[in-house]
Amino acid sequence: MRVGINTRSLLGFKMEGFGNYTLELVLRICKNNPEHQFYLYFDRAVAPQYTFPENVVCHAVFPPTRHPLLYILWFQWSLKRKLKKDQIEVFWSPDGMLPLGLNIPTLASIHDLNFEHFPKDLPRIVSAYYRYFFPKFAQQATKIITVSQTTKADIVACYQLPSDRISVIYNGVNKAYQALSAEQKIRFITEQQLPKNYFLFVGSLHPRKNIKRLLAAFQLFAANDTDTALVIVGSAMWQTQAFEIQAEFKNRILFLGHVDTLHLAQIMAAATAFIYIPYFEGFGMPLAEAMATQTPILAGNKSCLPEIAADAALFVDPFQIQDIAQGMQQIKNDVALQTELKQKGLERVKAFDWDHAATLVWHEIKNLVS
Repeated sequence: MRVGINTRSLLGFKMEGFGNYTLELVLRICKNNPEHQFYLYFDRAVAPQYTFPENVVCHAVFPPTRHPLLYILWFQWSLKRKLKKDQIEVFWSPDGMLPLGLNIPTLASIHDLNFEHFPKDLPRIVSAYYRYFFPKFAQQATKIITVSQTTKADIVACYQLPSDRISVIYNGVNKAYQALSAEQKIRFITEQQLPKNYFLFVGSLHPRKNIKRLLAAFQLFAANDTDTALVIVGSAMWQTQAFEIQAEFKNRILFLGHVDTLHLAQIMAAATAFIYIPYFEGFGMPLAEAMATQTPILAGNKSCLPEIAADAALFVDPFQIQDIAQGMQQIKNDVALQTELKQKGLERVKAFDWDHAATLVWHEIKNLVS
């Protein structure tokens, strides 16, 4: 079988969201199925750190897609022609975007519909592209994969699709995310010159991640707590936001930018607590990563976060700054709660496994052809 996969998210630098999802699944699927031929379609030269099995053919398809007009050219012209030339029998797009009008089975991974509910959180042209094309992608797809029951229900409601056309396959957790001993935490914090106690946030600096309320709540909390810092890991997405930080707290709020996975896993494991309060999310990968490192979680109670975190988090209203600040105080000072959340996290994280996810995705691909 000749399987085509959209791998344009594998950039080789600042890998986040779609890129990590694509890499974890594609490597496993290609390796586990050597009798099939896989064609990976990039929008630029393949980054040198990626190595694939012998049953993989990589193609760089022009042009690089970093603007909605180039998305249209790449998917609806360049990629469509290449799929036909390579005689692809089934096509999977891990970022949900598809060439329209294909006469072969297609599988689309749609992670969330943030742009339908909060269109102003994105640049106008990006929002317009998503809102125009994603309903078409959803209709075009022979089958859709999504990453939570919450998002499945949203897709069904927004795009009026039958429920049986959508399968929920949870994401996994990179093996790098492991707990550290007390001694290892102290050594890591000392070597990295991090604060002794810190809350951690991980994610792109996107409006829906709720960074402004996170900062406001932390400053409210910090007015009565003198020994806890806030560490924020992630890069700006689309545009730089202006954040209001009072002068007295500036040295207690650290923006580290993008951090590689191995380093991030240790930063996560050494944190006092992980704070994650987006008001809209498709899955919330950092929640599962925090569980794997046995880091207590304070999470927002909106969107899919209660589904993914289940009983392994303390929940707060992400729109109420006072509620978030009180949650910070509770998770910092309640040792019994910390222990309980760590234990429940270790149980909950068993549901998130990349090997299992890859098996399920491959099952969907095979079913489309058979």
